[in-house]
Amino acid sequence: MDQSIALQPLVRLNEPAPEFTAQSTAGELKLTDFRGKWVVLFSHPADFTPVCTTEFVAFAELYDEFAERGVQLIGLSIDSVHSHIAWLMNIEQHFGVTVKFPIIADLDMKVARLYGMIHPGASATAAVRAVFVIDPEGILRAMIYYPLTTGRNMQEIVRLIDALKLSTAKGVATPATWRPGDAIIIPAPTTKEAADRRPTEGHETVDWYFSKAPVPA
Repeated sequence: MDQSIALQPLVRLNEPAPEFTAQSTAGELKLTDFRGKWVVLFSHPADFTPVCTTEFVAFAELYDEFAERGVQLIGLSIDSVHSHIAWLMNIEQHFGVTVKFPIIADLDMKVARLYGMIHPGASATAAVRAVFVIDPEGILRAMIYYPLTTGRNMQEIVRLIDALKLSTAKGVATPATWRPGDAIIIPAPTTKEAADRRPTEGHETVDWYFSKAPVPA
């Protein structure tokens, strides 16, 4: 096994996302170029493949929704810029959508290795389907991995962004399948006195540790 792949660093949540400079379909870009915005950096195994094509069509169709949330999409695969350009033209021709976000041409696997996108058990030469959500301060807030065979649900990525932005702004947690407008989870009490008081506070309380409430103003 290539030791440079086996020893690739582990990225961790709530730590600074690894910085990089890379060539893309929009020219040279740096992660620091997008400081102040949320970033969704995602990898796909290869251009001109059917599952990846469905994903790019889906990302392109939701581009405005991401933009409204202040999110910059950045794609990546271990293909050349020319391959990316030809594929994007092919997508526009056959599916009628324009991909407006940059795609990194990571031929030397520099960014893929930096973020742990190469999983030898899946493929030694292709990045898996990884998603990294980076906040405006450059902190890695979420990451999701998918197998090569399974396309992603982009609506779930939009939902994740909404939940992260709310948690950041209000200091609350969101329950399973939460959508904007749904009740949020109130942090559990940390003292016996506060736990005894919780059922009387007017929240939707199941037990002292489990309470929901509308999103705070």
